[in-house]
Amino acid sequence: MPKPNQQLAESLAALQEIQKGGRHVFRSRELSRTHRERLLRNGFLREVMKGWLMSSSPSARQGDSTPWYASFWEFCASYCQDRFDDAWRLSPEQSVLLHAQNTVIPTQVVVYSRKGTNHTMKLLFGTSLYDLKQPEMPSAADVLVEDGLRLFSAAAALVKVPEAFFTRNPIETQVVLAGIREASDVLRLLLNGGHSAKAGQIAGAFRRIGHPQVADEIVRAMKSAGYDVRETDPFAPSQTFGVLPTVSAPIVGRMQAMWESMRGVVVEAFPKAPGLPRNRKEYLRFVDDMYKSDAYHSLSIEGYSVTPALIERVQRGDWDPDHHDDDRQSRDALAARGYWQAFQKVKGTVGEAIAGGNAGALARTAHKEWYRELFQPCVAAGLIEAGTLAGYRNSAVYLRTSRYVPPRWEAVRDAMPTLFDLLDREAEPGVRAVMGHWLFGYIHPYPDGNGRLARFLMNAMLASGGYPWTVIRAEDRNGYLAALDCASIDLRIEPFAEFIAERVRGAMKRATAKARQQRRGRAPSA
Repeated sequence: MPKPNQQLAESLAALQEIQKGGRHVFRSRELSRTHRERLLRNGFLREVMKGWLMSSSPSARQGDSTPWYASFWEFCASYCQDRFDDAWRLSPEQSVLLHAQNTVIPTQVVVYSRKGTNHTMKLLFGTSLYDLKQPEMPSAADVLVEDGLRLFSAAAALVKVPEAFFTRNPIETQVVLAGIREASDVLRLLLNGGHSAKAGQIAGAFRRIGHPQVADEIVRAMKSAGYDVRETDPFAPSQTFGVLPTVSAPIVGRMQAMWESMRGVVVEAFPKAPGLPRNRKEYLRFVDDMYKSDAYHSLSIEGYSVTPALIERVQRGDWDPDHHDDDRQSRDALAARGYWQAFQKVKGTVGEAIAGGNAGALARTAHKEWYRELFQPCVAAGLIEAGTLAGYRNSAVYLRTSRYVPPRWEAVRDAMPTLFDLLDREAEPGVRAVMGHWLFGYIHPYPDGNGRLARFLMNAMLASGGYPWTVIRAEDRNGYLAALDCASIDLRIEPFAEFIAERVRGAMKRATAKARQQRRGRAPSA
């Protein structure tokens, strides 16, 4: 009789066969009962609902939602295709959100189908799927299939969503509107459906985002067909993000709209910038003095077990992987060494920023060097492949316990230049610091180290306004991550702006007190 480890190996081989092609969600019947129970018991599978399974990991922590959020859309596509064949679509509202690169996992996804039963099916971690019986479905020409998900096309979704959706989701609707290149994409649907009221709303929406020629064409065409069109603006007066150019990458328009809608809140929350320091050497000495505290707290936030003694040893240059196995093999020691190397590069960028350089332009190039320095010790020790240092990620990433999912890796190539364009153009250093930090994490451009790099970027932007280096402490981790989630999921930047502003005020007070002590000729207490 095979030993338990051999039995488990047989079950894993059966699972591997099913997973060919990247599948992580499948019907229970695709595995024998013996394999299924064995893999469930050992943590390699998890039941989504009766009859459906998803891949998991024995190392997943209790209550960790990450495997489910990573499989959520695959489950929706597989389940709906299995139940409804091709006769289903995600709702127009969800279609708009996905077209606009809103990657938050919804608490409920609504599916349209003629075979729907108006039933809510509860899923894992408080999510659900509602199958709405919908006799009238869009034609094949108005359907777009992406990653197995059947979406209303952008034009069909905008015609179908209620007017209240425009004010509830102004960023998404304006981004999708900006992606429609000319009026005929929506006019066919408006004319064939006789949607005169909707035509007036959509025309007003196009005019709001700075596309008057499309608005005029819609009104003229509807009137020529005999419809009485009264143009109305479906957005609230405050929901304006300037002229949105027609763009091929929705992530670009989304970032521009988010920046414009949030920057005023950050300006209001942030203390006035001190201005570039007169004594740059003194400013950089203060940065040096902050290294130990910054390294300890930043690495601790990311889950590394580092001690002040280890950080000081790295700072002194006593880190010696060539002769000490502990340094060569310790994940924490390697992370500490990488942080020290990256910190020196960031300090160089800060020096250029306080000398009057454009902080956004400096960071555009420098952040790649920061990243390489963070992980060079791990590459040198052979713990990760050298190709890791190549740059931006080329696969999906998921954030532990968060419903927010960073953009697809393909979108990173458009998102990062847009981030640095926004930083380049921004006049307020506080906005550069808060929005730069948040959006760097929002994009999550690298396979690892994004949190550390976002905090480095924040401090480089703070320096451009003369603010002191500011540490986010490990004991504030929960509030810090909650504020980031609020910005990424609910598009509310206020909690994060206030969180950072409060820490900056504290840093300013400490820096002032330290400068006063130094002027009096007394060494400050540790």
